[in-house]
Amino acid sequence: MVDRSDGNGSLIERLEEDYKAALRAGQKERVATLRLLKAAIINKVKEKGEELEDDGVLDVLTAAAKQRKESVQAFQEGGRDDLSAKEQRELEIIQEYLPEALSEEAIASRVEDVIAELGAISPKDTGKVMKVLMVEMKGRADGGLVSRLVKERLSADS
Repeated sequence: MVDRSDGNGSLIERLEEDYKAALRAGQKERVATLRLLKAAIINKVKEKGEELEDDGVLDVLTAAAKQRKESVQAFQEGGRDDLSAKEQRELEIIQEYLPEALSEEAIASRVEDVIAELGAISPKDTGKVMKVLMVEMKGRADGGLVSRLVKERLSADS
């Protein structure tokens, strides 16, 4: 886990520093993964037409992690353990740059709090609850899990 709370530069700078260190150390797999992340960030910058702040970089990293998780599962189902293991190693490298994931219990607790704060009472309120939660939990919780917990909770009330 990379600690970004010390104020010693942006996430992009850290990725660049780690990339150079991996190159010097001859860590081919790490170099390849960081190179892919840098390319994805560059593509996002071109798409947006402006430099990315850490939140934008976090979006790119989160998408890359999600893609790797899906690939791991697909390769496992297809009996391709070699490719699954490669994707898993890439995922582990990417996760070093993401904030620590919240537990399902922590997410469920925050879902309860936000529902109470907003006075949400039915599944119709899912959107406004999700809007608050996803801003708060960006990069720390899977959107599908958050959505499922919100829907379950709001369905139980109606």
